[in-house]
Parts: sequence; structure tokens; C-alpha cells
Amino acid sequence: MNTPLPLGIPSVRRLAFDGRSLDEVATELTNEIRELYTADEVPWVIGYSGGKDSTAVLQLVWTALRDLPAEKLNKPVHVISTDTLVENPVVAAWVTTSLETMEKAATEQGLPIQPHRLTPEIKDTFWVNLIGRGYPAPRPKFRWCTERLKIKPSNSFIRNVVAAHGEAIMVLGIRKTESQARARAMEKHEKRRVRDRLSPNANLPNSLVYSPVEDWTNDDVWEYLMQKPNPWGYNNQDLLTMYQGASADGECPLVVDSTTPSCGSSRFGCWTCTLVEQDKSMTAMIQNDEEKEWMTPLLQLRDKLDSPFGTVEDKEDPDYQPGKKLPHPRPDRAARDFRRMNGQVNLFTRRSDGKEVAVHGPYLQKFRQEWLEELLTAQTWIRSHAPEHVRHIELITLDELHEIRRIWVFDKHEVEDTLPDIYKKATGEDFPGGPLDEQLVMGAEEMELLRELCDGDELHYDMVRELLSVERKYRTMTRRSGLFKALEDAVQKGFYDGHDDAVSFAQRKKKWRDDVATNPTLDEETDIDAPA
Repeated sequence: MNTPLPLGIPSVRRLAFDGRSLDEVATELTNEIRELYTADEVPWVIGYSGGKDSTAVLQLVWTALRDLPAEKLNKPVHVISTDTLVENPVVAAWVTTSLETMEKAATEQGLPIQPHRLTPEIKDTFWVNLIGRGYPAPRPKFRWCTERLKIKPSNSFIRNVVAAHGEAIMVLGIRKTESQARARAMEKHEKRRVRDRLSPNANLPNSLVYSPVEDWTNDDVWEYLMQKPNPWGYNNQDLLTMYQGASADGECPLVVDSTTPSCGSSRFGCWTCTLVEQDKSMTAMIQNDEEKEWMTPLLQLRDKLDSPFGTVEDKEDPDYQPGKKLPHPRPDRAARDFRRMNGQVNLFTRRSDGKEVAVHGPYLQKFRQEWLEELLTAQTWIRSHAPEHVRHIELITLDELHEIRRIWVFDKHEVEDTLPDIYKKATGEDFPGGPLDEQLVMGAEEMELLRELCDGDELHYDMVRELLSVERKYRTMTRRSGLFKALEDAVQKGFYDGHDDAVSFAQRKKKWRDDVATNPTLDEETDIDAPA
């Protein structure tokens, strides 16, 4: 009778490196790397995330360069790591320390390896867009975060290298076994390869891609990392422990035999990510290690970003069906304005009943203020209760807070200037920013009185507040070009009674446009009954 394999272990395993020895494969690759490096003057850029694949690639390159004579180390190797500022804190600390260790070791060993920690511009950060501008939490159909947080910083760096040297070679830890889509993309570019192993980059002109471990499996990567010492002095065993701690069942990857299941499904990323149903890695870290329980407030805040504000049966959702729980509900509709960022009302037709409803826009002021208070409260709690090495954690930077304050007051005309009070309430400290009193149209007391006069009509209050803010902005200008357009825009955004009234008006306007196409003599105001 055959003894069944433990849960999670496949019945058939490919031999590591297709049966070849680790030394044979490593020697072959380091020789190839040396040949490519010395073949031209084009600088290299290595993408480093701190994960297993990028660590293996950097380790191969480092080992290859270390054996070259000094006179052949004639071009830089940039190691870039993009910190989105909302990375898993454990991984972010790991990467930051690794880059510092790397820089010191490269100098001591006389290698042209230059680490760089890249961050998004303040205007592109996660919290400036979500809390400041009111962008809804990212969804598969509105994935605004990846471009701003990850792609732009790295592409900007690479473009600067290309501008300075005319060309760049990107060295990446991409592997065909990661996914079928990745394999198809890599095979497509293989057909256009130049200089043996270099593929063209579809997104960045004058840059080529070199992927030395493209044919490795998960187990190959771990066997290499566990058996070959890290050349810049970091402990690969700690990397293994971090992956092991991020697996819900505590599995660890194959090291030297076939009796240990692989934990290649562990993925690290932004702790705020709402593109996945659950942050499994952070959940596992908290469950597997009592010392990481301080991350619980982060997990709770992330889950709230992705939790329903009302019922799951959202009757305004295009996929709504009575009594049916939606597979991908839109949980934040109650927290969002029925107008788009520019104040316009756009319509879409629900597939469930054919009814036209408004496309919801940014988060409302109340919810943005709540997000900020909860974020600062979580940061304050962690600084008081977490282990010493994370006591100075910044979940949101002061630069981001200053930009959010500017957006609220000057772009969104929320002239109450509530951010300093929220900061004081959540942290117990005064906000380290100067007063905006001289630039505000009214003080907090006057704005509260205005709100009372509007008698609960938030749309009316927002419109009057914006009109006052626009007037204040143009008051000191020598030329007031654009004043009347700004006032008109403020009125147009605020003359609705609510969602249904806005939809009704948009429908009448749409009908008028259809009619005027056949009868150009129609008058807009009389035929769509626009408010004065």
C-alpha cells in the first residue's frame, strides 16, 4: 500500500535545475553575465524588490563581477528598489537595510554597484490620491495605483540613464514559471532578441532586458539562495524565514530535498492593496509571530478600505440582482460623490434592469477625513506599542500631509482647514505646519454658521463655500481672467437636489443633444429645463 504524500506536496517533482548540478548552472550563468557585462559600455539597471527572485539575480551578478579584474569594472550597475511608501512594513524595513548593507559592501569590495531607493512623487502617492483627491480604493477596472506608485519612479530613473548614456540594460528576476501570461510575453520578446540573451523592452525605448533566471523554477531559486552565501553579507536564511512567516500554514520552500513543500505562493506588496480579497501575507505574519501583532491596526484599516459601507446588495451596482450577493461588490458607493472629479454627471446603464444611474466619483469630504484620522490613530498606536525597531514608523509622511491639506483647502475649496485639528486629535500633537488664516475666506466659526444656514443641504453648502473660495482666490489678481468660468463651474456642480435630480437632468440633456442633431433650432434652456 502506498503511503500518501503530505498535503501540499505534488506527486511529481521536476529535479532541481533539470538534473544538472547547482555549481554547473551557477558557473555557466556567471560566465555569461561576465561576457555580457564586458561586451559594451551600456550601464546596467537591476530591479531589486528584496524578494527571492531579485535577490538571486543580484547575487549572480555580484558574484560574476567580483571575479573580474578592476580594469574591466568600467560601467555602473544601478540597483533600483521602488518603495511605494505603503509597502508591507516588515518587507520595507528588510529592503531598506539590505540596500544600506549593499552600498557599504560594494564600496569595500571595489564594485561599481550603486543601490537606489526610489519613491513616487508626492502628488502620486497613495494617500495623497485617496485621502487628498478622493480617489476610490483601487479596483481591477480602476487600477490607478500601479502606474503612479511603481511604474513611474522606475521608468523615470531608467529614462534618465538612457538620456545620459544612450542605452540601458535592465536585469530582471522574471521567470517563465511565474504565470502563463509571463511566459507568453517573454517568449514573444525572445523572437526579437539581440546580443544573445537581450530582449527588447516594449515600454522603454533604447533599453534591453536580460533575465538570467528565466528558466528557473521556485525550487531552483531557493536551492541557489540556501546553498550559495550572499555576497553583500545579508542572510538568505532570514529571507527564507520571512517567506515562511508569510505563509498561512507555515510552509517553507524546497532547500536541498524533495520532502519540503514549496511556499512560492507567498506574495508581498502594498499593505493597502484592495486588488486582492485578503492580504494573506500580512495575516499570516501576524498569526505566525506574536512580535508582529503590532501590524493588526494596518490589517484592520486595509480591510475597512475594502469593506461595505452599506448592504452588499447595492441596488445601484450594474450587476445588481435582488437577493444575490455580488462576486465583486462596489462597497464604497455610499462614501462617494455622485459627480465626477470635475463636477460632471456621467451616466451608465445597469445591466440588471436597464436603468440609468450616475457614475460615482471621488470620496466625500466626511469619509476622507475619517480615513485620515484612522490612519494617524493607527500610526500613533504603533509608535507606542510596537517593538523598538519600528517605533518611528511613518504610515503617512509630513510632506503628504501638507499636500493633502493644500488639496483640501485650495483645490477642493474645503476652507474649514480641518487637517490640523484631525492631526491634533489623532496624535495629541500640534500639526507642524503654518496657519492658513490669511489665505482662508472665512474662519471655522463662520463656516459652521454657514452650514447651519444651509439647514442640512450639503450640496448647497458646498456650492456657496466654493463660490466664496473662488472669489477670495481672484480678489487680489490684477487680471481676473477665468473668474466667471470658475463661478459658473461652481454653480453647475451644486444646483442639483441630489443623485436622482442629477440623473434626471443628465438624461434630459442627453435627449436634447440627440434631438438637436436632427433639429439644430432647438433652444437648450427651454428644452432641457436647465436651472437659471
